[in-house]
Amino acid sequence: MQMELKPLDSTDRSTTPKDERSLLKSDSTTSSSSASSVSYTAINSESLLELEKKCAAYVRNDVYGPMGRGPIPLQEKILRGLSMVTLVPIRLVSGILVLIVYFLICRLCTLFSGRGGENEGEEDLVHMTGWRRETVVQAGRFCARSMLFVFGFYWIRVEDRSFRNGSMQQSDEVERPGAIVSNHVSYVDILYHMSSFFPSFVAKASVAKLPLVGLISKCLGCIYVQRESKASDSKGVSGAVTERVQEAHQNKNCPMMLLFPEGTTTNGAYLLPFKSGAFLAKAPVIPVILRYPYKRFSPAWDSMAGMRHLFLLLCQFVNHMEVIKLPVYCPSEEEKEDPRLYANNVRKLMATEGKLVLSEIGLSEKRVYHAALNGNSNSPPRHLQKKED
Repeated sequence: MQMELKPLDSTDRSTTPKDERSLLKSDSTTSSSSASSVSYTAINSESLLELEKKCAAYVRNDVYGPMGRGPIPLQEKILRGLSMVTLVPIRLVSGILVLIVYFLICRLCTLFSGRGGENEGEEDLVHMTGWRRETVVQAGRFCARSMLFVFGFYWIRVEDRSFRNGSMQQSDEVERPGAIVSNHVSYVDILYHMSSFFPSFVAKASVAKLPLVGLISKCLGCIYVQRESKASDSKGVSGAVTERVQEAHQNKNCPMMLLFPEGTTTNGAYLLPFKSGAFLAKAPVIPVILRYPYKRFSPAWDSMAGMRHLFLLLCQFVNHMEVIKLPVYCPSEEEKEDPRLYANNVRKLMATEGKLVLSEIGLSEKRVYHAALNGNSNSPPRHLQKKED
């Protein structure tokens, strides 16, 4: 699945929270499986305002409001109307062209590669070498950045703090990072990481069969997950990710894994609890913080159907992104033996460096909040179910 921006102070709205916000805590431990037992009928006893205070990490604060269907001023309607007949058609065509061009490059580089995967019909393209791999990576980075440009991210402010200690830690063979750990705000996150690191990530098995995108995902080295598979020899998601992270840590020719340990998206001002599965490999990681300052429409993908969010994103004349790259985080011996400690320490570091609010809520609260917005107290909305997949 980047350069200079205006500072945050120049925008009317920002994803940076105010100092007086208190630390959010859920009524139950979100890391346990019992969190999913939260009853949706409980939302009837709470006002939506109180629910928004509790689920602040998922609340949209832009002019379009929750679900992107709030009343908007006349000026915004005029700007959106102009964008619909000018920007959106041009951006749609340009985006499709970029996708087709990169697909053709991947097809050319994988012709007669002779690489078979573990499963029949699956190609092992993650271990390509030589000119094929170099072409796929460099073209992929360029096309990902081009796609961001098409989406209106003309300038991306990148603050690289990896040199803060005088030298890059990853220069040492022992300290080679195995994964990129990032907060998760939008599907745009993946495009940025592709343009910067070109990592692998986890995807559903069905993605490999999609037109255009399927081959591209194979060239990225995605780990495909067959959720309904009950095979006893299946390594599972955690096992496959751990194996790949360890391989990337030991082999510089293997792409790093991109991990979103929060497990879902937020509005960008908060950091949810990290799942420890991303840290089982005991390998160093690169923490990266993404922020999307905005005035009108927030690129954060929450409480809104994907197609509507993409449409409104394309209607924006300019979108903003800020990136903070932290030094490679090398776990101590204690952290290697305790993945949860490792995850919590990386999370605290990212929250401090990115000025993010630590929130202790999880996916169960998100389901309740989305169900309340949809006026349904029995189940989460359909677009949230799709996002979970």
